[in-house]
Amino acid sequence: MSDEELKALEKDVKKTKRLAGEAAMELHDLIEDRLPDAYLELMAVAQKTFEACQAWDEANRKFQSASTNA
Repeated sequence: MSDEELKALEKDVKKTKRLAGEAAMELHDLIEDRLPDAYLELMAVAQKTFEACQAWDEANRKFQSASTNA
């Protein structure tokens, strides 16, 4: 794998980590500030956070695997 491809994978890891962090902050704000009134939003926000973390995990695994094999 070329250096450019590794850098692209690393960039994807950073991007997905940022998005996961943003989703986690949204979930935290919902829990801290708006429950129990906004309980109907809880499942959607939690699902969004889960999917964002899953995307980060997948990107990170790809990068780690490529880094190890480089």
